[in-house]
Amino acid sequence: MTYTIESLPLQTLLPAIGRAEDQLARLDEQVRRTPVGEGFIERGHFFDAAASMWVGGELVHVEDLVLHDARMDVRAPTHELTIAHRILRARRRIAGTKPAWAVSDAGIGALTGYGYHDQEVGAGEGTPPVEEPTDFARLAEDDPFARELANVDALLEQSQRLLDKVSGAKGGGRDELIVDELVVRDPDWDEVDRLSQWKHILRDVGDLPPTLGAALLWDAWESLEPMQRQHWLGTLLVSAHLRAQGKVASHLFGFNVGLKAVPRERRRSVNRLTRLLAFLDAMTASAESGVKEIARLVQAREQMMRRLNGRRSSSSLPTTIELVLSRPIVSAPMIAKSAKVTQRAALNLIGELGVREMTGRGRYRAWGIL
Repeated sequence: MTYTIESLPLQTLLPAIGRAEDQLARLDEQVRRTPVGEGFIERGHFFDAAASMWVGGELVHVEDLVLHDARMDVRAPTHELTIAHRILRARRRIAGTKPAWAVSDAGIGALTGYGYHDQEVGAGEGTPPVEEPTDFARLAEDDPFARELANVDALLEQSQRLLDKVSGAKGGGRDELIVDELVVRDPDWDEVDRLSQWKHILRDVGDLPPTLGAALLWDAWESLEPMQRQHWLGTLLVSAHLRAQGKVASHLFGFNVGLKAVPRERRRSVNRLTRLLAFLDAMTASAESGVKEIARLVQAREQMMRRLNGRRSSSSLPTTIELVLSRPIVSAPMIAKSAKVTQRAALNLIGELGVREMTGRGRYRAWGIL
């Protein structure tokens, strides 16, 4: 299966490209200048992770994801919730690195689990790469305890190398097929080749307008389906491409929030032009939603900051305000852990801020900004 960039009907695409470019620039500027930028970015990770599951056909509540991330689950986490948390951690990992890292060979290899072993081409099969002795290994020559620890590290490294050889995770291929993986993987699905084709598209769109290039990258990912079990990674890499191009440099943009607003018939149409227009519209919808979210957060922050008048400098209210702005919902244990107070004191802080209660249940109470 191949994906090629043929001549595109620019006359049809240009209006949607212009709208997306304008909205993305507006959102990027607001995130840079607004005092709630950090909170908006952190909240966006949760919303996009839950929306990514929704686009994939799974339902994960944002409230459960927030509590699971804080390790304060009110019920046993489901398989879908675990995947959503993995998406959340991947977003944070990409957002915390340099803009171009996620779309580089090293970044893609780290995120997908398929590393690149160009440096080991000259070595024989099964020959471990030559490594320089570390300072710890040099100290081990004189210290018996350090020598034992060095032996343990060597054993762990040897075990990891054996596991990598069996699974083929680092070599980019599979030397052996594990029987258990027949249940969850298609042995004829060449992830390395499909991923290589997508990387070729990534290089080809480098000279195109960022929004058009992002649309083509998303469509190529949807068509090639490089990863069987990490299909959600596509939108993250597309967002990383926009960040690397400097179009949305303030944060890692969330496409999935806008994809929820686009009918599935358009997103999965057999006509590529329809799919590209659908993604450009989703890009615009996500940016517009982000601008509205920032406006709500700014208004809520102004209201809560008024409660700080006359407060002591050691008050826990500023910490509580920061937590409320950075999470879709907060619970009393979350506030108590963040502000280092008791749960009774956390309830008093929430009462002073006047934040709206979200659950309305006695056994489990949570608050947030709507």
